[in-house]
Amino acid sequence: MTDQEREPAATGAAAPSGPPEPAADGTAPQGRDETAELRAQLAQSDERYRRAVADYDNLRKRMARDVHQEREDERTRVAARWLPVLDNLELALQHATAEPASIISGLEAVREQALAVLADLGYPLRADLNEPFDPSRHEAVAALPATDAAPGTILQVVRPGYGTDERPLRPAAVVVAKGA
Repeated sequence: MTDQEREPAATGAAAPSGPPEPAADGTAPQGRDETAELRAQLAQSDERYRRAVADYDNLRKRMARDVHQEREDERTRVAARWLPVLDNLELALQHATAEPASIISGLEAVREQALAVLADLGYPLRADLNEPFDPSRHEAVAALPATDAAPGTILQVVRPGYGTDERPLRPAAVVVAKGA
């Protein structure tokens, strides 16, 4: 840095060495006005920041309440869908002493009703018998030699699977054919 650069501005006046003097008309110097204005802007910005943080916190709490309420409402809707199935099971139990054939047909109707509820909820019964084994949809519980089926083919469904490829609920437990 040169000597010229170190010197105060070209006005020839020395830098002020203390607070500015009030103007001759009694008004505050311009520097104090700017400082007061900057402090007011800072206070205003601080207030806006605090309000924004409070608004965000209120929004977060409201969203948590809304999500909780929506989950409870959905649980209620799903439970209500199962009530007719439960009612029909109760009717079947009341007629347990009736003819066995009528009880079996009643239970089959209740089973179909339960399958329809699951399908309406987006989890249909999967038809996996004689399909190729897929580890993403099936759980192999046994492998048996089979001469009449290709290796990897599902021979028996031990426990059915429900859902779609995009939304599986439960994989099917299956017995798979293995090579000789």
